Amino acid sequence: MIAVGGHYLDPLPEVLVRASCPFGGGIGGSYDELCGVLSGGVIVLGALWGRVTSGEDDEWVCELARRYQEQFVAYTGTPTCRSIRDSLPDKERRCLPVVEEGARLLTEIIEKART
Repeated sequence: MIAVGGHYLDPLPEVLVRASCPFGGGIGGSYDELCGVLSGGVIVLGALWGRVTSGEDDEWVCELARRYQEQFVAYTGTPTCRSIRDSLPDKERRCLPVVEEGARLLTEIIEKART
């Protein structure tokens, strides 16, 4: 998902890449908790439109994140890494369709938000 962010944030801030690393494979590679595709997409939305002070309104970016989560869960059936992985039979490339669809959904949300 950070690659999607790199398309919109040029240059891609190194700190964004670093901050997203522990989310791959759930949290810390545990395969528990939130899927890294979903959390990465939310990180990108925040990097694009998140607030930088407590006085700013962040409802708009939170709505985008909710929409991304809803669409992602509609596709996968769950936001949880292990549940998604266990539902995918191809162990070698099991997360690839989730990454592809997550990137497509994220791009669609970003493009709509930019208009």
